[in-house]
Amino acid sequence: MTLVHAYAANKASGILESFEYELGALGPTDVDISVESCGICHSDLSMLNNDWGMTQYPFVPGHEVIGKIASIGEYVSHIAVGDRVGLGWHAGYCMTCDQCLDGHHNMCADASATIVGRHGGFADTVRAQGPSVFKIPEGLNVQTAGPLLCGGITMFNSLVQLNISPTASVGVIGIGGLGHLALKFARAWGCHVTAFTSSESKEKEALELGATETINSRDPEAIKAVAGRFDLLLSTVNVQLNWNAYMEALKPRGRLHMLGVVPEPLGISVVPMLFGQRSVGSSPVGSPANIRKMLEFSSRHGIDPVTEHFPMSKVNDAMENLRQGKAKYRLVIDNDW
Repeated sequence: MTLVHAYAANKASGILESFEYELGALGPTDVDISVESCGICHSDLSMLNNDWGMTQYPFVPGHEVIGKIASIGEYVSHIAVGDRVGLGWHAGYCMTCDQCLDGHHNMCADASATIVGRHGGFADTVRAQGPSVFKIPEGLNVQTAGPLLCGGITMFNSLVQLNISPTASVGVIGIGGLGHLALKFARAWGCHVTAFTSSESKEKEALELGATETINSRDPEAIKAVAGRFDLLLSTVNVQLNWNAYMEALKPRGRLHMLGVVPEPLGISVVPMLFGQRSVGSSPVGSPANIRKMLEFSSRHGIDPVTEHFPMSKVNDAMENLRQGKAKYRLVIDNDW
């Protein structure tokens, strides 16, 4: 038995308090990770608040884990005790469904989410199945790598799944925790990158993060002026915008790809989609193969999330920072047990 020290909430939107629990016997495909740090994603806040109606309490958040392997099951061979690894949204897959066998594990209907029905990485130890755990490549900054395991792969997976050409013109709507990573990945991919932001203070930062140009997302005339320019628009916002205007900004066969969770119906007209063969879609985090590729890509191109750090003992301060929209751009808690 392993005694785990963690931070858990006992009710929706509750305070995270010290919590201990015991892990059972290690399964043959399981690994235990000694947590060094854990990124904080907006999904952690949504789950804490039970916004999606599936949170179980006591609830331990955390699904952007960086740590070292403490123990491995007998069937685990791709990593060893002492290896530094990462764990993201998924903690395991069924490995036998059509989606898994086709290499689309992130589409597995029976996949285990790290913080859904199990305890996450706001702890000194977290358990997962071996296939969902990835060795951190040499050259990747382990102090800031955690957000790559959720936010990073969400951006990277979009480029891979949509077969985006390195000569494509890509726009990123919203320059925050997801958006700043989208700028970095799309620029490293080779694309011409445009940042759409409503914040004048972020225009200079967007250029430094990888954008070639910026457009005021609150200026209808500025958006109208770029009609027909983009192969791909990546939306990272969770608020309603004039999506029909953005659809007009796409080239024929262009795509508006929604990565931020907008709670209301989008209200998009079919006509510009029909005559321009444009489309709208979305996608989740990536498969194990794409996560591994993303980590290698990030190491090769020096993609480093911009992070603010809190000790784990100040996790409630970090969560409040996120709740109030003060994070710039990603938050990471460092284990200080």
